[in-house]
Amino acid sequence: MTAINTLTLNRPDRGNALSADLVEHLLTNFQAAVADPATSGIVITGEGRNFCTGFDLSTLDTSSDGDLLLRFVRIEMLLDAVWRSPVPVTAVAQGRVWGAGADLFAASDHRVLTADANLRFPGAGFGLVLGTRRLACLVGAHRARLLTCEGQTLDAKDALACGLATQVLPAGSDISEALGTVSTPAIEDRSTLAALRRASLNEASRTREADLAELVQSAARPGLKQRIEAYRARQTQARVASPQTKEQP
Repeated sequence: MTAINTLTLNRPDRGNALSADLVEHLLTNFQAAVADPATSGIVITGEGRNFCTGFDLSTLDTSSDGDLLLRFVRIEMLLDAVWRSPVPVTAVAQGRVWGAGADLFAASDHRVLTADANLRFPGAGFGLVLGTRRLACLVGAHRARLLTCEGQTLDAKDALACGLATQVLPAGSDISEALGTVSTPAIEDRSTLAALRRASLNEASRTREADLAELVQSAARPGLKQRIEAYRARQTQARVASPQTKEQP
């Protein structure tokens, strides 16, 4: 018997922002699902109004540069596990799909958005290189630079047009409707499926060491916490000017 495993980000009061505990919980459960021979697919969803608003800043004041570096490394390990999964991964996202949450969405095979979703990759705002190689594989190098370096925001329609999303649900739909359409792969043999999926990764995305090295090099530069604090201050000022805007990296 095959099964679709669903993993849900469940911190709706924090916009499902990625705390250290949530990342570890996701990674542990994702690895367990992949290791289960009965698993034919994995679905990642977010509870509440937003899929994921990014990196959780609630413990920033008590974190050191080293603490933050480790957290980003663990996020990269989660993203890499999703990207290289031997079984298909479907992300179904609503509302804000921002920062590391957008990277998680982009690392998935099937990327479904509700009509109200919007995506943003603001990590470059504090000097972080996270997920850029994977993003470029989906949307091309030029569009990836615009999204990361210029902080462009995509709505669901634009995300579909550029290949970042594979499906957009009709207006008024909710994620439960997408879950009913998730199917098992036609190939049942896990080793064959895993080999085909490895072969489908193009040369620019095969080296996990390069992705991790780029992240560590950017995050290990002295002053990571200071850069994030400065970024948070800029976002606070932006929220004062536009109270409807709220963002996590």
